[in-house]
Amino acid sequence: MADLALDLGFGAGLAALAFWGFVASTVFAGVWNGIRKRDAQHETVRRLIESGQPINQELMDRLSSLGDGNPKRHDQDFYVTGLWLVPSAVGLALLALFMGRIDPNAEAAILGAAALTGCIGVGALVAASGDLGLVVAPTQKRSAARCR
Repeated sequence: MADLALDLGFGAGLAALAFWGFVASTVFAGVWNGIRKRDAQHETVRRLIESGQPINQELMDRLSSLGDGNPKRHDQDFYVTGLWLVPSAVGLALLALFMGRIDPNAEAAILGAAALTGCIGVGALVAASGDLGLVVAPTQKRSAARCR
């Protein structure tokens, strides 16, 4: 068994390089887009200040939000994340059971990944519920009793 070497050749290496290159370029594009949006917002605020126009809090809130002008709702983001991760964990667990018939070592590794994914998903759902006081909607403030 130890002599069994898996030689996939140049094509497999090239495919792996292409995959990770795609992942890197996608991440880079997302970061670059965020930087450009923030630069545009800063430029808008700078021009308003230079022109001497008054800047009220509503205008600053609209400019500070990165998207469509609505304040960011982190509780909704956590909820959607949890709704994606928990079923993914179940799917990984089922995959582990099927792969366990082929290779018992694969079952343990994939079950570990399923457990980790499930824990992160449940954590996101708990954070979305607001029971821990971690997520505060943009329009509400934490009460002093909740912070203790």
